[in-house]
Amino acid sequence: MQTSHLKALRDKHEKLERDIHGERVHAARNDVLIERLKKERLHLKERIDRMQRTDG
Repeated sequence: MQTSHLKALRDKHEKLERDIHGERVHAARNDVLIERLKKERLHLKERIDRMQRTDG
């Protein structure tokens, strides 16, 4: 079960990467939104790292 949860977190992390990139290149870029997305991405990365450490 933890493996599917880890995959879901990775998928969400990748989506945030795409969202951040899309917002950065947007003509009316929203820096507040970019910062929020970056914080959420970092939080997910930390969760993924913790799960991998406890699994391996």
